[in-house]
Amino acid sequence: MSVLITPALPNGFSPPAPAPETAPEEADEESLTHPLLNRLSRSASNNTSQVAIVGSSVCPIESLDYEIMENDYFKQDWRRGEKIQILQYVSMKWMMCFFIGLLVGLVGFCNNLAVENIAGMKFVVTSDMMLARRYTAAFLVFASSNFGLTLFASLITAFIAPEAAGSGIPEVKAYLNGVDAPAIFSLRTLFVKIVGSISAVSGSLVIGKAGPMVHTGACIAALMGQGGSKKYGLTWKWLKYFKNDRDRRDLVTCGSAAGMAAAFRAPVGGLLFALEEMASWWRSALLWRAFFTTAVVAIVLRALIDLCLSGKCGLFGKGGLIVFDVTSANSAYQIRDVPPVLFLAVIGGIWGSLYNFLQDRVLRIYNRINERGAVYKIVLALTVSICTSCLLFGLPWLAPCRPCPSDTSEPCPTIGRNGNFKKFQCPPGHYNDLASLFFNTNDDAIKNLFSKDTDNEFHHLSMLIFFITCFFLSIFSYGIVTPAGLFVPVIVTGAAYGRFIGMLFGSHSTLNHGLFAVLGSASFLGGSMRMTVSLCVIILELTNDLLLLPLMMLVLLISKTVADTFNGNIYDLIMRAKGFPYLEGHAEPYLRQLAVSDVVTGPLQLFNGIEKVSNIVHVLKTTGHNGFPVVDEPPLSEAPILFGLILRAHLVTLLKKKAFLQNPVPAGYDAFNQFSADEFAKKGLDHGDRVENIQLTDEEMDMFIDLHPFCNASPYTVVETMSLAKALMLFREVALRHLLVIPKVYGMIPVVGIITRHDFMPEHVLRLHPSLAKSKWKRLRFKLPRGIKFF
Repeated sequence: MSVLITPALPNGFSPPAPAPETAPEEADEESLTHPLLNRLSRSASNNTSQVAIVGSSVCPIESLDYEIMENDYFKQDWRRGEKIQILQYVSMKWMMCFFIGLLVGLVGFCNNLAVENIAGMKFVVTSDMMLARRYTAAFLVFASSNFGLTLFASLITAFIAPEAAGSGIPEVKAYLNGVDAPAIFSLRTLFVKIVGSISAVSGSLVIGKAGPMVHTGACIAALMGQGGSKKYGLTWKWLKYFKNDRDRRDLVTCGSAAGMAAAFRAPVGGLLFALEEMASWWRSALLWRAFFTTAVVAIVLRALIDLCLSGKCGLFGKGGLIVFDVTSANSAYQIRDVPPVLFLAVIGGIWGSLYNFLQDRVLRIYNRINERGAVYKIVLALTVSICTSCLLFGLPWLAPCRPCPSDTSEPCPTIGRNGNFKKFQCPPGHYNDLASLFFNTNDDAIKNLFSKDTDNEFHHLSMLIFFITCFFLSIFSYGIVTPAGLFVPVIVTGAAYGRFIGMLFGSHSTLNHGLFAVLGSASFLGGSMRMTVSLCVIILELTNDLLLLPLMMLVLLISKTVADTFNGNIYDLIMRAKGFPYLEGHAEPYLRQLAVSDVVTGPLQLFNGIEKVSNIVHVLKTTGHNGFPVVDEPPLSEAPILFGLILRAHLVTLLKKKAFLQNPVPAGYDAFNQFSADEFAKKGLDHGDRVENIQLTDEEMDMFIDLHPFCNASPYTVVETMSLAKALMLFREVALRHLLVIPKVYGMIPVVGIITRHDFMPEHVLRLHPSLAKSKWKRLRFKLPRGIKFF
């Protein structure tokens, strides 16, 4: 018989107060922003299932089983393992890392090759028309090309894989934290991510390729680590080693590092990005494998780019995946250069926090638009594309034509697509500095801004216009139904900001404007992304200038510190807006005031060690729980004891195989003859079988199942009086999905409840204890008066 119990509270604790109709203002700041998420989260606050915005659609999510289920079958299979099997397992992991690096490197190169050729052809045709003074036709070609490319990207994303929208970094980061969202690593998501990113970036949207490349690398790693597929005939025995979420998590971490390395040709930066920003759990073995994966990416890219330098890649030339070389013999700096750099870092941190604030508010609006359907998503994307085309083509007309410098090392005006001196509408011998930035790909714009010995090539007004335009276009371009990243827009916006600061302090500093642009990108990245080590290495690998290291470290530390006083990093804000139950690495102060029993909600569903089939079917159909405590009662034991924990997926497997008993007696060793350890492994990237699809007769419903051999007999447990903050640290560091709560005093109830990820969420805790909202960490915030809200 199954038992329903209500969790008991220890002495000194009172039952939680009922949740108020409206949460206090302090709690509202951390609440979910999507109305559907708010409604569903209240109805399932103590369940392991939840919903979140995945890409551009609302989908159900689950927690991952990073803890391996050590039932009798797993132990028996582990004891039979030989040295050759261990060697196979280790060598297979290294082989997987090699192929992940190889494939991600190839995809990264082809991505850039396609963008440079598609966008290059568009700019060449438009520039030829501009030279012929056919300005209206040039604009129509430019705008219609961008419109068509954006339409194609939004169509395939909205109708084939909505999960591919956005950068994908929040989804991958949530996955590595233990949140499983459907289809984020599917084959169709991978296809749409690659093709959609190429099309959207080629369409001159102010978006980046780094985020989609991280998601692409994670998709490739997850697909390779599925453990084989019967559907496609991939049943090689060695592939079965990865049929668990722990090994897949390690491969996805290597894939995300490879994606960042392929986006910027920064292998060490990609490794540190995965360590600092993506992975919630890290160990030395994973460090070595991720390092090996990014090294393979670097070698593949180096070989392919050398091939392109011979002129066999069309319009690729030297564009895309290039190192923005700002190395200079005059990169040394003096003490008088420090105050301008400090000013740049402080203001950059403020701008970065403002960027995050506005991006968060715009995403809230976009979420409300996107929930109306695919047509609204596509119309929104096309509206952004039209506005972008009008601004990119129209704003250069505001910039004055400047005479070509006499000492330049490249042709002026620029011949072809690349260069700092775009002619646009100017007469012979003159160039349009704003067109050199707007009428280019993002990579080439960054190259122009980072270029050395170009202090007199850009006007103050042009740089200010470019900075403001990129700032707002990058905010409004992210969140539409296309694959879109944030790294490159933040870099180009920060470079324009840094150049402008360099123009203001030019007479008070020995640093050239290109170096100010590099430091400006660092300050903007630090203020928005809030990373330090990985960003420092990525920028150094991009610029190939180690002399900037001390200033770079100083700028990143100051900008991050300043921005942290206002809000969180951009990816955490996006995850919160999407509704992902992400577990932070620190515990809020109010969690120390609560015991575990204060957040456990009932009733709790238990199973007996030998359970009736009808009871199991009823519980699986009427609850959404994924783990159930198994309790032995007399006569199987002298007193009620907690035997272990069994997963929903394993119960469904038992029902499907119909391992039933006529009488409620232990199955003994006969159970081992009916199953193998592989049948209890994770079923690929999908959610496996469902109980609704299993047909059982009335006679079978009256039979029994011995659950003992299929339980994890050593689950993690905590006493009900343990601090909730301490339990959170255990839950996160060990990467658990279920944490059993046992009573402090031995009695008739062997288990008080189960703690899952959602029980640690601020929304759940503060709904039960609203008075503790005042104990939250508070950042310095400048709030608008009540009644005045722009978003």
